[in-house]
Amino acid sequence: MRCNAYKVIAAVAASLFAVPASMTAQDAAARTVEIAETAEFVPHWFMQLQAGGAYTVGESNTFKDLLSPAASLYAGYRFSPVIGVRAGVSGWQARGIWVAPREKYKFNYLQGNVDLMVSLTNAFCGYSPARRLDVYAFAGVGGALGFHNSEAVALAARGCDFEKLWTGKKFFPAGRVGAGVDIKVGRRVAINLEVNANMLPDKFNSKKGSTFDWQFNGLVGVTYSFGSAARKEIAVVEETVEVQPAPAPQPVVAPEPARPAPAPAPVETVKPAEMKQDVFFLINSSQVRPAEQSKIDALAGYMKQYPDAKVTVTGYADKATGSARYNMTISRKRAQAVADALTKAGIAPARITVEAKGDTEQPFEGVEKNRVAIAIAR
Repeated sequence: MRCNAYKVIAAVAASLFAVPASMTAQDAAARTVEIAETAEFVPHWFMQLQAGGAYTVGESNTFKDLLSPAASLYAGYRFSPVIGVRAGVSGWQARGIWVAPREKYKFNYLQGNVDLMVSLTNAFCGYSPARRLDVYAFAGVGGALGFHNSEAVALAARGCDFEKLWTGKKFFPAGRVGAGVDIKVGRRVAINLEVNANMLPDKFNSKKGSTFDWQFNGLVGVTYSFGSAARKEIAVVEETVEVQPAPAPQPVVAPEPARPAPAPAPVETVKPAEMKQDVFFLINSSQVRPAEQSKIDALAGYMKQYPDAKVTVTGYADKATGSARYNMTISRKRAQAVADALTKAGIAPARITVEAKGDTEQPFEGVEKNRVAIAIAR
């Protein structure tokens, strides 16, 4: 369920004006509010840095003869929980083997690619911001620039018949497919494991062979996401107001004829019932959201109606996020944000007390609801 801030404010305002004008402070004490939470994916940029090994397919029975170092750097954008795109550069070194006489040679290359990425985890299991494992597949196109092929050139000068020898710098179109996994270790940081296969023209390793030369990469690295990948919203669902009947009028006793009239009974002052408002915040935030502003307005209205009333605002933080020291700081900022909003609404600072509990107390069950500032006016 999506939460529209303007609809929420309108719903709360409508429910407040629906209370009869004759309703007393005791009548308003029965107000209850239900809340609902939703998780929504937020499109965001990300960056990947990887390093590992490359294997260039060739005529060798020894795997390590054609193994070489590899690295890559990508920047990308996640449009949805399933679809993303990235662009970047990879490469380093490639190797080849001349069979008779047996000679090894190496050369360098840099390959630029644009890849379309699909999250298999979110496609088949649905999106969840709490999930730590994301398996993805990708396919892309690009080009490789080969250079430093001097070892193959030297072998050719010694009699090795390289039918597709290239010198200087050489461009090769390239295609690739692969798969990877991000293992989340923080809110924005994940360990990345990836394998890919690159298809290049037969001339890539200077030797004549099949239609294409193939190079495989195994890489490990880090994925860093910019901005939050999920947003929590709290919506007012329903508000119930219980109206208590007005007290019955006191009977009027007529004075006795021969006696002086009795003094009128003292009128008992009715103390207004307290008002409590729970102002919820997003993770790592102390900013009052538009969806919560109606609660501030209700508190300010109560304080103006009862000039002797005072309010205590206590901030909290959820125990599942952050250190105890950080949570104490963010809880105080949340309480102060509510106090500042009340002051802006015309309430004197002397009538407001600010307290912070950090994560030492959890007034609600669960995690998100404890990112809250609770205001009690009486």
